[in-house]
Amino acid sequence: MKQGWEIAEFEDCLEKVAYTNKIQRKDFKEEGIYPIVSQEKDFINGYWDNKVDLFRVDKPVVIFGDHTQVIKFVDFNFVLGADGVKILKLKEKIDAKYFYYYLQNIDLGSLGYARHYRLLKEIKVVYPKSLSEQEKIVSILDKAFYAIEQAKQNAEKNLKNAKELFDSYLSNLFTNKSSGSTYDTLDSLCELIVDCEHKTAPIQERGIPSIRTPNIGKGVLILDNVNRVSEQTYNEWTRRAIPQGGDLILAREAPAGNIAIIPDNMKVCLGQRTVLIRTIKKRIIPKFLAYLILSNDVQLKLLSLSTGSTVAHINMKDIRAFKIFNLNSLIEQQEIVQKLDTLSAKTKQLEEVYQQKLIELDDLKKSILQKAFNGELI
Repeated sequence: MKQGWEIAEFEDCLEKVAYTNKIQRKDFKEEGIYPIVSQEKDFINGYWDNKVDLFRVDKPVVIFGDHTQVIKFVDFNFVLGADGVKILKLKEKIDAKYFYYYLQNIDLGSLGYARHYRLLKEIKVVYPKSLSEQEKIVSILDKAFYAIEQAKQNAEKNLKNAKELFDSYLSNLFTNKSSGSTYDTLDSLCELIVDCEHKTAPIQERGIPSIRTPNIGKGVLILDNVNRVSEQTYNEWTRRAIPQGGDLILAREAPAGNIAIIPDNMKVCLGQRTVLIRTIKKRIIPKFLAYLILSNDVQLKLLSLSTGSTVAHINMKDIRAFKIFNLNSLIEQQEIVQKLDTLSAKTKQLEEVYQQKLIELDDLKKSILQKAFNGELI
């Protein structure tokens, strides 16, 4: 250990704290006099008006979310939110902001929504004996993390702009497909529109992907954490129709309106709340239909047909009767698909660049923290 540094037991760094009343999440107000700080990710989580419940901060404290492991530095009076809020008030030998940064360098692992404080209180705290040295480290970290946060905000803004650029172009190409005088029903453009089985398929560790609504993205299947079924279950669940490459799978709810194309040579079956669509390819190109359904105006029109007070749900009869106006010729459809495929590929490249930038910035932050608490930060 670097000369002039100390090691202390976690709880030996803390003063005892008298907790005030904790407010349940369902009682949080959207506006009020006093801010509520809970273990949720957002810094301020609600408001409260009763002064009796105010926790008065005579010196800065660190908040630790027992369930969430969220860490906050608080230097103002606040009201405690719900269960799981641990208030860490430091003894005079340790600067609160130094301690706040130190905890960010600790990896406790995850116990899910179980409590983590029992793990936290087992750690050792390494710190310079000099408060002024601690404050110097805090000053460097403040400046470095401010710059990192600015860079992250710029990367996130660029990422958002890249996605919005594609969505805007997509919508502009299909502005006349949700209204007009000439239309085709979806049923008339398809060989088949088949509903899923209305029961949960038995799953197993390996097997054939069973596509549920979380696996249906914006034009593509998302196979991360996909459920899998046996050959026997597959045969039973595909009695109405066997999904083929080029077929579309539409989500009827949660979230309603997403649609994806089944890749060639991929064997899948339908999970609950999905619909299999096979177009008449002499009338409409499958990918053109997918792009069309994902465009903003058509999405709004489709979702306006949904029912359900809590979860939007599109009925089969509405899907079959859905009107597509001013259908392009096959040549025009192919040209539109090529344009959108090209833009989609470029957008994905940009997204990968900005996602990688965000990963690198997070790694940089971790590296700086490690150096700080190894006594290597200059």
